[in-house]
Amino acid sequence: MTRPDLTRAAAGLAAARRPYVVATVVRAEKPTSARPGDAALIHPDGTVEGFVGGACALSTVRMHALRVLETEQPLLLRIQPDGDGLEAAAGTAVATNPCLSGGALEIFLEPRMPPPLVRVLGESPVAESLRLLAGPLGFEVEAGEPAVGDDAVVIASLGHDDAAAVERALDCRAPYVALVASRRRGAAVIEELRASGACETRLGRLHTPAGLDIGARTHAEIALSILAEIVQERAAAPPSEPAKVLPDGAVDPVCGMVEPPGAGWQRVVHDGLEHAFCCAGCARRFQDDPGRYLATLGAGADG
Repeated sequence: MTRPDLTRAAAGLAAARRPYVVATVVRAEKPTSARPGDAALIHPDGTVEGFVGGACALSTVRMHALRVLETEQPLLLRIQPDGDGLEAAAGTAVATNPCLSGGALEIFLEPRMPPPLVRVLGESPVAESLRLLAGPLGFEVEAGEPAVGDDAVVIASLGHDDAAAVERALDCRAPYVALVASRRRGAAVIEELRASGACETRLGRLHTPAGLDIGARTHAEIALSILAEIVQERAAAPPSEPAKVLPDGAVDPVCGMVEPPGAGWQRVVHDGLEHAFCCAGCARRFQDDPGRYLATLGAGADG
């Protein structure tokens, strides 16, 4: 896959608001097949587009890339064929892969996450200010009906069918839903929804008046207070659990490779559980220090 192909693929993922990881080879020791500048995209389901090394290295890159998606933090990964080598410092990881055919590789893994999506309903001056201020703060803004996947929904329609709009926003389960209104108007909307059968837990998710109390007076200041509240809510929210990628075959707990169908890998039983290994080198390393690899890859990574 050429660089332009990767660029187009990355643009497509960004347009679809899908997270992914860019893996770039920054250092390669001969005789490894990868070269500095080689790159790949890793999808949340483990799919890889591009090239950063052979099958042994690729399995390790995939495993660490999926962890990078979980943490949303970049990582410099060093893959070496033997020895304990360098200790991992902050922001780095060292993987020893005895089945690696060549020299060590250093690969930078950079997560690309879609920006938080704020849906703004209404054509009021506050709505317009929100659209102007949200972009520079790293938010993506859309109009239209609330939808699953929205990170925040702000109703700023100044009394135009507010109750119905709030109900639709709550239905999409956005983490943050706010109504721009006075305390009196906000209370009236809540009472209208309560009378129509909305439960207290559901109504408790609505922020009204919208925004942090910063003494805002102008439309732009109100918009700023709302965006500040969204930032505060996102910072306080527990991290979401990413979907786990379930491999189709047994996972080698040393190098992270997945056993292809019918490969017939070597098996080793440890504490009553059978583990599969792509080569004798991986099996020996596991037997020398099983706790190290089970702790790193999780006790579930067995055959």
